[in-house]
Amino acid sequence: MRRGSIVAALLLLLTTAARGGEGESPLPEPLGLADAIRMARPVPVLLRADSARQEAQARALSARALGGSRLTLAGRLWAIEPSSRSKDDDRNDSGLHLSLRKRLYDSGYSDALLLAAGGETAASEAAALEARQQQVLAIMRAFFDVILADLENARDNEAMSVAFVAADRARDRNEVGQVSDVERLRAEADYQEALSRQRLSAQRQRLARSALAIAMGRPGQLVSELEPPAIEPVARDEEDFETFWERVEHGHPRLRQLGARLEGAMAALAAARNSESAVLSAGLDAALYNRASSTTHPVGGGLLFEVPLSSGGRKAAAVRQAEADVTAARARLLEARLRLRQEALEAWLDDGRLLEELEALWVGEDYRDLYLDRSRALY
Repeated sequence: MRRGSIVAALLLLLTTAARGGEGESPLPEPLGLADAIRMARPVPVLLRADSARQEAQARALSARALGGSRLTLAGRLWAIEPSSRSKDDDRNDSGLHLSLRKRLYDSGYSDALLLAAGGETAASEAAALEARQQQVLAIMRAFFDVILADLENARDNEAMSVAFVAADRARDRNEVGQVSDVERLRAEADYQEALSRQRLSAQRQRLARSALAIAMGRPGQLVSELEPPAIEPVARDEEDFETFWERVEHGHPRLRQLGARLEGAMAALAAARNSESAVLSAGLDAALYNRASSTTHPVGGGLLFEVPLSSGGRKAAAVRQAEADVTAARARLLEARLRLRQEALEAWLDDGRLLEELEALWVGEDYRDLYLDRSRALY
């Protein structure tokens, strides 16, 4: 049997990012699923994902600036009491100093920081994509919950109407002695029970619509009518689970996010190992002095080579912490892959089962339609 595209249709909708910022435009009536996704506004989970992405971008800019040029200008207004040996008795020792610094070599520390920031940026992008997909899923679940709540309320309304007619008829027949008080009270109890179910289903209608509005980022904007989407399964080639899992594993944003975080943690470990290494910098100075002396100079430049001799244990602590972060990132990736594989297997099995159930429902619907037509003809 060829599998349907129920799951494929959901995946297609997931690729449609939920747009925000539709102004104050009202929701259409009836509201379709595509419009519900298109007109959604950002929800807190999306804002948190955007915040994490901005933080990652800021860290990337900081890492990139470490290897950039640094130009500073310093001015000084200063008064002194000249030494008795000085030939210049001017007390004004003010000056202006311009300095240019550029890091040339740091044993790969800045490159490792840049790679770590790049991993965090890629992870935040994947997390933002997953957050948008989760909002789409939440909208879809809430949308179909509203449809189910409407169907349940229609069923309960019909049951209540039937029970009301039965209770009213039982009262009339009780008045003329055709039914006993017990039968009358039983009919009235059935009506009250049906009325209670109808009120509960009406409350569920309101709650379901509120949940849909919140999932869309439009709290308080409740729609009165929905347009059920047409589900038309499209057959696709049969594939085994391993082929399906390869596609899921390759493109799932959660695995991409955790994989990027692992790469970033490994780069951060390399940065920690090179954090107390030799640094070579180039510099150029230009200065103006109100009071010249043997230690002042208008122009200067050269190379500066620094070799840390002892970090007081800071490097060892940073390396140990970075190693722990790599282990934790690797564990999270493995855990997510195992959990996602089980979820993928459930989805793969449900795909065929749901298609079979849908085909059975269609056959049953055709049978009921033909049976009803025949019954009307016979009547």
